Amino acid sequence: MKQLHSHAPVAVIADAHYHDLEGSFGQQEPVSGDGLTARSWSETRCSTRVFNESFAAFPAALDAIAGRGIRHVVLLGDYSDDGQKATVQAVASLLKSYAETFSLSFYVLPGNHDGYALRGRHQTKEFLTPDGDTVVITSDPHIKPSNVVTLCSETMYCAGYPDALEPLVEHGLTRQADYLHWETPFGTSDTFEDRQCRLASADGTNEALLIDASYLVEPEDGLWLLMIDANVYQPSDRATGIDLDSDFIDSTGAGWNAVVKQRPYLISWIADVHRRAGALGKTLLCFSHYPVVDVFADNLASEQALFGQTNVANRTPQDGVATALMQAGMTQHFSGHIHVNGSTRRTVGNTTLTNVAVPSLVAFPPGFRIVHGSTNATNIETISLGNLPIDGRLMRLYDRECERKGEPNHSAFSAKSYGDFLYAHQEALVTHRFFPREWPRDMVEMFSGSTLGRLLAQLDLPSSSLVKIAQSAGVDPQSAASLSLPRFVTDWYALRQAQELALPFIRAENLSIYKALVVHLKEFSGSSDPKENASAGSFIKTFLTVLKVSLERARA
Repeated sequence: MKQLHSHAPVAVIADAHYHDLEGSFGQQEPVSGDGLTARSWSETRCSTRVFNESFAAFPAALDAIAGRGIRHVVLLGDYSDDGQKATVQAVASLLKSYAETFSLSFYVLPGNHDGYALRGRHQTKEFLTPDGDTVVITSDPHIKPSNVVTLCSETMYCAGYPDALEPLVEHGLTRQADYLHWETPFGTSDTFEDRQCRLASADGTNEALLIDASYLVEPEDGLWLLMIDANVYQPSDRATGIDLDSDFIDSTGAGWNAVVKQRPYLISWIADVHRRAGALGKTLLCFSHYPVVDVFADNLASEQALFGQTNVANRTPQDGVATALMQAGMTQHFSGHIHVNGSTRRTVGNTTLTNVAVPSLVAFPPGFRIVHGSTNATNIETISLGNLPIDGRLMRLYDRECERKGEPNHSAFSAKSYGDFLYAHQEALVTHRFFPREWPRDMVEMFSGSTLGRLLAQLDLPSSSLVKIAQSAGVDPQSAASLSLPRFVTDWYALRQAQELALPFIRAENLSIYKALVVHLKEFSGSSDPKENASAGSFIKTFLTVLKVSLERARA
């Protein structure tokens, strides 16, 4: 094997979900006033990402990259809000501007939000008017929501492959003159017609040819970037053709589980690339939109015990994925999709595969990664965007929206920084998404508006339990008893998503109480088997078991 090269740093951005806040989606002028076309807070608080704030976060990340003198930038998919034609064009314009101004070179992969199957699909979104009312903009002329002003624009449509890729073809998706090497799983042709695979429905009755946008690029001597398109749009058993979005299974929950089953040629290509990289002494970095192991450190059983088959559970890679990739020679992989900060390892025998989860720019915690390569090691740095300022124009619009709906303003609107805003948004998610959609109803009733003291009483635990927890935490028993459970749940999610990046946002006293609670797990009744959830005690025990793992990963 030849000596490995050192290489220039590579910035990795995942899930920018860019929304052109100053776009108009075919309207004569921006609909929200102040030159803005802003999404509503009522939709934002139910989404695992924020929308409007991406307009500042994406350029801020690129400014930080350019300011560090970094040239190579990988975009791990979901670079657009939802693949709207106008939005993808806005992303293309943004990348072109930074490429020309700062000599940045971009290497993009499509995510599940950047295009859809062969023909695409309609998009319908809710926006704010200047007075805080809502207006719907849709690409579907058949949508007529009652009591809501509806505007129709073809620019809201999410295109299918290859139309969705065309605006960004110069950013790695096709061969460029300055590349030292470029190839696909199908050879050296960069035309999309030569980069198609045949996918069949589960019952074998329906088939479709779909584009695989994977590629290998050598942008500088010795550095190979393996960009794997893991979007798999499998035809549905009930498909009547290939023209409707319902004729395909959405790739969102499929990820690598579908790749291993539907695209075995990719595993063979990955193995061949690793073999050649080793023989030639190339530094090989591997990327795709989807994770290849459980980003929550093998907590899938606990996730299912707590909440059933959630979106997270559906998106968790099966063990066979890591095994297949390790057999192909892969030892490290960068992913997005889940909006998580952290690294998870899977070891089989003497081989270890590390999945580096890159945080999103528009979810807690906001940030991106920088891969510093050297001859003998790869050092990965996480850059936080938490200190970015807040756009006051948006907060005023959210204020007006709440006032018009007769709702109290949310604490997020008075946030002092972008990190504070996203942490407060995490709290809104608990109320408006996680509690109503995922939590058992009896547990929602137990946690909503309650305190730790009331919870322990409901579990029939003796008062000595609270005293032990308070003593372990170094706090007054009354302080421990008054801990807000909704705040506790928010911090639980924050630690799962952000690990060490969550610590600056959690009150020190609360963090001490959380540590004490996991120490005293035995105080809680119920089965220790995460697959059994027959009582409130077993739910809380599993909940605290997951918290313990999160605290350990955050080194709290």
